Amino acid sequence: MKVVFMGTPDFSVPTLQELINSEHDVVAVVTQPDKPKGRGNKVLYTPIKEVAINNNIKVYQPKKLREEDFINEMKLINPDVIIVIAFGQILPKSVLNIPKYGCINVHASLLPKYRGAGPIQWSIINGESKTGITTMHMDVGLDTGDMIHKEEVVIEDNDTGGSLHDKLSAVGAKLLIKTLEEVQNNTAPREKQDDNESTYAPMLEKSMGNIDWEKEAHIIELLIRGLNPWPSAYTYLGNKILKIWSATVIEHKYTGNPGEIVDISKEGFIVKCGKHNLLINEIQLQGKKRMSADAFLRGHNLTKGEALGRG
Repeated sequence: MKVVFMGTPDFSVPTLQELINSEHDVVAVVTQPDKPKGRGNKVLYTPIKEVAINNNIKVYQPKKLREEDFINEMKLINPDVIIVIAFGQILPKSVLNIPKYGCINVHASLLPKYRGAGPIQWSIINGESKTGITTMHMDVGLDTGDMIHKEEVVIEDNDTGGSLHDKLSAVGAKLLIKTLEEVQNNTAPREKQDDNESTYAPMLEKSMGNIDWEKEAHIIELLIRGLNPWPSAYTYLGNKILKIWSATVIEHKYTGNPGEIVDISKEGFIVKCGKHNLLINEIQLQGKKRMSADAFLRGHNLTKGEALGRG
């Protein structure tokens, strides 16, 4: 089939690469406009644009998909199908109606759960035991179209937002190829979503990572894993930001207030929470490299009774 691919971040790359390696013909890629990043404000290509250029595929970067010139270009291309994965804009009806077989989305959750921009991270933060990939026929709503296929992925106890991202990205690439074959043969199923079972996974913000030590230890541990690697969970040590990359729940009873360092060992340091405690395993002090807590302790004189979280 003649395919137009819409995607932007790293998550989309395996699916685009799988399409390029398949029997399908990727005739164009649509991705978000390039943005300046880093201290030097250097303009960087999106990950999808880099793949497209390396494979001599024409790239479009409209600020808005409703732009008349862009819509006319898509009509001239006349794709059989448009594939959308983590693109970053909602497709208007004027675009949805262009391809012969419609627009197919690869979404990183088991719909209707976790519609929205942050399904991977929120599935960990909320303590889900599993998540997955859903392919679906797109409509004008936010992840509301009829479902085609689902594939479950178990969330392991040590999964982070980053590790789960990579697992789901690989699963989505394979599931899309299977889905396209059925779409082309007009055998793809259509299962309506139950809106009553839907949940929303909003976009992540840096402020979400500010740890509230009054909460239960296991709730904080889920937040730490879900926000690793971005935007990351953090607290304050003195007036400096202290990112927490890894922690373990400790149920031993300690006397102290939430946020207080109640014990220090060779493995790391233990912080009192609203219920139970956290052994901090891996951290990063503002301006320093990421390191194990025991390595940090060798260079910093933490003491019992010291309080975290008062920036």
